[in-house]
Amino acid sequence: MYEDHYFKDEDGNEYRYFTPSPKRRGGNGGGGWFSYVVVAVISAVITSLVMAYIAPTYLYGKIIPMPEAPSNPQYQPIPQIVIPKDEKPTVVTAVAQKASPTVVGITTVEIGTDFFFRPVQQQGVGSGFIVDPNGYILTNNHVANQKSREITVYLADGRSMSGRTLWSDPSLDMSIIKINATNLPVAEMGNSDELVVGETAVAIGNPLGLRFQRTVTSGIISALNRTLQTEDGEILEDLIQTDASINPGNSGGPLLNAEGKVVGINTAKVTTAEGLGFAIPINIAKPILNKIINTGKFVPAYMGVVAYDKEIAGYYSDEVELQDGVYIEDVDADGPAAKAGIKSGYIITEINGQKVRNMLRFKTILYGFEPGDTVKVTCVTQDNKEKIVDVTLSSYPSNTEQ
Repeated sequence: MYEDHYFKDEDGNEYRYFTPSPKRRGGNGGGGWFSYVVVAVISAVITSLVMAYIAPTYLYGKIIPMPEAPSNPQYQPIPQIVIPKDEKPTVVTAVAQKASPTVVGITTVEIGTDFFFRPVQQQGVGSGFIVDPNGYILTNNHVANQKSREITVYLADGRSMSGRTLWSDPSLDMSIIKINATNLPVAEMGNSDELVVGETAVAIGNPLGLRFQRTVTSGIISALNRTLQTEDGEILEDLIQTDASINPGNSGGPLLNAEGKVVGINTAKVTTAEGLGFAIPINIAKPILNKIINTGKFVPAYMGVVAYDKEIAGYYSDEVELQDGVYIEDVDADGPAAKAGIKSGYIITEINGQKVRNMLRFKTILYGFEPGDTVKVTCVTQDNKEKIVDVTLSSYPSNTEQ
């Protein structure tokens, strides 16, 4: 345990002293304490990681109750907008009076993890609007989707109801949710294909959560056919650009024209600069809504092409001169288009006599058909010749995203 040491001073006197042996000091000059610390830290990390996996997978929701999400006691019925008799209504007040009762607040709960990998419930807040008196509501995919654990819908009359997602698509940033209610006020649909730059635009939603429910902002349609990439990599095509203020809580709320008709679905998923807001044209939602309300499901028809309109086509080829139609960048070799003779480099200009001006119109037309339908597709070939072919649409392959 100890070693003896001797030394002599200048007068020849001999002295003896003891020191711990190298083994007791750790064997390497006293570094044993550091080894213990390292082992302790590694053990703690391994234990934490194991518990972080076991707890959310096997314990929470079964043995340990899930933490509760915060409530929204601030949400109250909104007062009806009344225009005084002696005051001439403006466009914005008339639109707000007409559309506000159809706008809803939406909260969702999803399970996430905190800094220490512990499961926590995360609450999101957004907007939506009623599209059918029997409780069908249109909103954004990033507001409510198939992964949402709980969905609560807050109506203008103060009622709150549980909702469920019937359909959602991240590539369109759209969702349709359902509540068990009848005789609800319904938003009137407009025609987003008829929009022109400069006309009035009114946005209604909950910009900073339910505490600021049904905030009305107004502006103009600043531009059309904007194509932007979201933070998670999705491409949103042919968006409506407006200078009406749209903040995160506005997501899913309606963008309305001067007649109070819905022309777009506000989305705050795309952020570029202050003063720029974007909305998804309402026409793309119409065939989807029609099928879900009438049949209970939506199965999109598949043509088997990767296509772009003039906003993006130039990135793929300097030789592409595209005014209308969509440019075929790639073709699924086993898909309906390839079987009909459509090739990469073609431009689709019509489907069953309906003009294809951009990707939004292309998708809208396709969504009106069912898998198994045969359609006449008018194309312009690579040598600038018109070609009409019959394409029998199919369902999406299981390994292909919509």
